[in-house]
Amino acid sequence: MRGSVTQRIIMKKTKPRFHHFSLGRLVNRLLPSTCALCGQHHADLLCEPCQQRYASNASVRCPRCAITLTTQRNACHSCTVRPPSYDASFCATDYAAPIDNLVRALKFNAQLPLAAIFAERIMGIIPNAAVSNAGLMVAVPLSSQRIAQRGFNQAHEIARHIARAWQLPLATAMCHRVRDTQPQSSLPMAERRGNMRGAFTLMRGHVVRGQHVLVVDDVMTTGETLESFAAMLKRYGAARVTNLVFARTPAR
Repeated sequence: MRGSVTQRIIMKKTKPRFHHFSLGRLVNRLLPSTCALCGQHHADLLCEPCQQRYASNASVRCPRCAITLTTQRNACHSCTVRPPSYDASFCATDYAAPIDNLVRALKFNAQLPLAAIFAERIMGIIPNAAVSNAGLMVAVPLSSQRIAQRGFNQAHEIARHIARAWQLPLATAMCHRVRDTQPQSSLPMAERRGNMRGAFTLMRGHVVRGQHVLVVDDVMTTGETLESFAAMLKRYGAARVTNLVFARTPAR
């Protein structure tokens, strides 16, 4: 399927150049040579001590939704009672201070070199077996209005680094957000599922049929956005959906 005409039309197959990417050289050109978290002089955007302290995945998590757990289980209570449409989720760290400032810096201040850092941290925590049979990667799309405001999709900026490293096709024009939904963080919990209902659509849906699809996003809060997106992929015949996110809101 990777060599089909349809795939070449609607996907961008990235080249495996990630391992030759010099993050330090890029950061030195675009940003001051200091760690974004501690402010100490460092060639990279995040120094190694801050990466280990703030951007490491030390928590026990639900394999289905990546929420933090007190003990390792096959699934958290919510995923056991109401299994989500996605099959697995992996996240690099918790969405908490000071990591939340980095996420906002990428999303709202266009500090795009952070996307490479996020991608590195995501790839570092995923077992090979969990994604070895994946055939396609997609980034959760933004609405046309959001793209016009920001000029980029932060999820796609992260995904393109992962796709290049893993030599996976990255869908760039196949998935669309057809409604400019309210930010999930601004809504009460009871309204979040309804806010995302019918938000996504897929062009040439046959491409995902039978595929293990990797879905990339920057943050997973309640999981409703990724639930809506995974449900749409499953309706078009996706065999498995795995979420790859940088930060996950911890359990309360």
